[in-house]
Amino acid sequence: MSILVDRQTRVVVAGITGREGRFHALANRRYGTQVVAGVTPGRGGSDVEGIPVFDTFAEAIEATDADTALLFVPARAAADSILEAAEAGIALVVAITEGIPAHDELRVLSALRLRGGVRLIGPNCPGVLSPGKANVGIIPPSFFSAGTVGLVSRSGTLTYQIGSELDRRGLGASTIVGIGGDPVPGSTFIDILDLFEADPETELIVLAGEIGGEAEEQAAAHIAQRISKPVIAYIAGFTAPPGKTMGHAGAIVSGSRGGAEAKAAALESHGVRVARSPAAIAELAGELAMQAVPP
Repeated sequence: MSILVDRQTRVVVAGITGREGRFHALANRRYGTQVVAGVTPGRGGSDVEGIPVFDTFAEAIEATDADTALLFVPARAAADSILEAAEAGIALVVAITEGIPAHDELRVLSALRLRGGVRLIGPNCPGVLSPGKANVGIIPPSFFSAGTVGLVSRSGTLTYQIGSELDRRGLGASTIVGIGGDPVPGSTFIDILDLFEADPETELIVLAGEIGGEAEEQAAAHIAQRISKPVIAYIAGFTAPPGKTMGHAGAIVSGSRGGAEAKAAALESHGVRVARSPAAIAELAGELAMQAVPP
C-alpha cells in the first residue's frame, strides 16, 4: 500500500497547456501515473500529446473519472481553481502554485472544511510521490526507491536531499508528501502522520520540518499520544537568525518562538530522535531498520 496516490490514481492537471503544467504532466505520465485529463478554460477540445483538455473540472471528471487534481495555475486564480475542483467531486487536490495570498488560503481551507471529503496538499508544495506507483507533482522520482519509510516535509529541496540519503543506505519510501511551507497549509504534519500510522506498508516515519510556526511542536504532542510507529525528525534552520524569513513564507522565527532548537527539544521530549543534518537522518533510519530486523 501507500498513502494518497497509487497506481489507481487518475489525475487531471489544471494549467496543463502552460509551460510548467505541460512539462510536469508529461513527466508524471512517463513515470506511470495515470494523467487522464487537463483543464484550461478556453482550450477545451484540444490535447497535450494525447491528454484531452477540458474547459472545466466538471467536464474533465465526467469524461475521464479523474479523482485527483494537480494545479499549475497562477496565484491569482489558484483559490478558485481549488474550490472548482472540490465542487466537481475531486477527492485530492495537490496545489503546486506558490504566492497565493494568505487570506485566499484561509478562505479555501474554511470552505473545504465545511464541504468535507476533500484533502488539499499544499499550496506551495512539491506534491506526492509513491515510488513505483504514482508521482503527482514535481518531486524528482530518481531520488527515491520503493520501501517502508514514510516521509513528510515542509521543504521540497530538503525532501529530495533526505530521499537521496535514505536511498544511498538502501532505504526506500512508501510515500513522500511535501505539505508546503506556507503559513496556512491544506494538510498538516498531523494529518499525514495519521495516514502513515494507518498504512501497513509504512514502518518508519521521517518528519522534515523547518523554523517558523508551531507545526512541529504540535506534531510532537500528537506523536506521543497517537503514533505507535517510530518517528525521526530533522529541523532546517538551526543557524537562522531571529526575525529573518528563511525561504518559505511560514519560516520565520519570532524571538524564541519557532526556532529550530525549540522544535527539536519539543520533539525529543516526546521520544522523537532529531538529527542535526540530512545525512544524520539516514544514519538514524538505518539504525532503526537494523533494530527492526529479527535475529
